[in-house]
Amino acid sequence: MGVWRSRPRSDHELLSRADPAAFGEFYARHERAVLVFMLRRTSSPEVAADLTAEVFATALEAADRFDGRDGAVAVAWLFGIARNVLSHSYRSARVRRDARERMGFPPLELSDETVEHLERLADVAHGEQAVRLLDQLPPEQREAVIAHVLDERDYAEIAVELQCSTAVIRQRVSRGLSTLRSLVPPA
Repeated sequence: MGVWRSRPRSDHELLSRADPAAFGEFYARHERAVLVFMLRRTSSPEVAADLTAEVFATALEAADRFDGRDGAVAVAWLFGIARNVLSHSYRSARVRRDARERMGFPPLELSDETVEHLERLADVAHGEQAVRLLDQLPPEQREAVIAHVLDERDYAEIAVELQCSTAVIRQRVSRGLSTLRSLVPPA
């Protein structure tokens, strides 16, 4: 008798439920990528953590308005929120610190060990140049590269989420990485 495994729920499924556990799964799936995105832009673990919390608080508040039926992808939607939160914090010269409270989490207190861990995560992203390069990819390639390389998700999981074949995801990642290599100036 084989072991039956259910397929992972897609981001769209996680957002379309009025279930805190489902949103928690969405958060766990994408928190690292958003945190690295913020770290690379702020160079401050504390500010990056606050901005990341604000992104997910905003996403939680707007989850019922996300409509993935027309091909919208939750990761692109989430990073759109991240860009808006970052832009707003630059314009207002402040970071909202109530985001964790709005999500029902205790106030964030970063230990030295946590700060060092966040700084190591930032190094994994290969610097600000990598983010700018990713922005130059077509959306479907960028999504696939982020999901597979940065989020460390397997091809099958991404394929289920994006409702296409594993071969298509492999091709998008391969083409995306090839394009990125061509965009990096020789050392």
